[in-house]
Amino acid sequence: MVRALEFKLTEEQEDIKAAVREFCEKEFTEDVIRRYCEREEFPMDIYRKACQLGFIGIHIPEEYGGQGLGVLENVLVAEEMCRADPELGITLVLADFGAELILKFGTEEQKEEWLVPVFKGESLSAAAFTEPSGGSDISKRLGTVARREGSGWVINGTKTFITNANLSRYVITLCQTDLEVEPPYRGQSLFIVPTSSEGLDVVKMPGKLGIRPSQTCEVSYSDVRVSGEALLGELNRGFYHTLAFLNESRIEIAAQGVGVAQGAFDRALEYAKERTLFGKPLIELQAVSHKIAWMATKIEAARLLTYKAAWLTDQGKPDPMISSMAKWYAARVAVEVVDEAAQIFGGYFYFEDYDIQRFYRVAKIIEIYEGTKEVQKDTVARFLAKRA
Repeated sequence: MVRALEFKLTEEQEDIKAAVREFCEKEFTEDVIRRYCEREEFPMDIYRKACQLGFIGIHIPEEYGGQGLGVLENVLVAEEMCRADPELGITLVLADFGAELILKFGTEEQKEEWLVPVFKGESLSAAAFTEPSGGSDISKRLGTVARREGSGWVINGTKTFITNANLSRYVITLCQTDLEVEPPYRGQSLFIVPTSSEGLDVVKMPGKLGIRPSQTCEVSYSDVRVSGEALLGELNRGFYHTLAFLNESRIEIAAQGVGVAQGAFDRALEYAKERTLFGKPLIELQAVSHKIAWMATKIEAARLLTYKAAWLTDQGKPDPMISSMAKWYAARVAVEVVDEAAQIFGGYFYFEDYDIQRFYRVAKIIEIYEGTKEVQKDTVARFLAKRA
């Protein structure tokens, strides 16, 4: 018997895509986008509406404020939001960044205290891994150190490029807790650090090329004291907890890439159908039509890879190799498609009146954050070597 392999979404999933698209058409107006981008301000009012509609944390269990659906549904939300607008889309998608760590490894008390407010739209979530000298590599000895003091911990160090830290009630912080162990990643632990803690300093980093409404911060810890209950997950297992989180989170980043690429493609296709050159629409010129065909093919390949990574996770079979493939490939497709879209727009692309410029300014960051494309390729190669 031949078993069918269906490449289609369920009716519920199609309804989710349509609902997100309708929401974005209503909320992501040109004036609103421009206002939040120019001010580099987080769109808290839109975020609260997205929470009320269940878009933020759609994959989080209902008892913690989510909708109880899967990673694939979360991917659909991210894709549609970024397709509508890359600036506000990515900003909203990253609003709950790190919350899954508490869901996966937190106690019931931690989940009730820290998760629920995020998905009610009362606060954001923040997680701090990257350090000024370390970049994407968290396997080396960390400069942010937590040492025991009585029943609690004292944290010192600095984290950088931390999303939402200035708007969250807490920052999940990866620290070195064992300074002697080799390799050093076996001595790392996670802590939920309230942003109200004495000695914690959060400074917003302005002037980004794109995703300006998304808040990026540097976080400094100077003798920050936390209780023993602040430990998230197991002691000295923070590196492994973080990898488990990132393997799933990177699927969402891949969805951002697919959405950004699709949004740029939509605009380029429409422009190519309307704009005339040599007495005919651009789309009828072979040089342009081949670009359009190439872009559509790349996007479809990236989408299928991203959906597969999400589907595997929802089946209880998360595959770090596929997740890394999806992240770096979808990000690369976003950069390439946006570049070709800009070429189709020509000189008009260079002016803010055409929103293709926002797609161009945003696409590159998807190749960089949550692990550069080089880091993802290392992961893929490592798994290929093991499985061979």
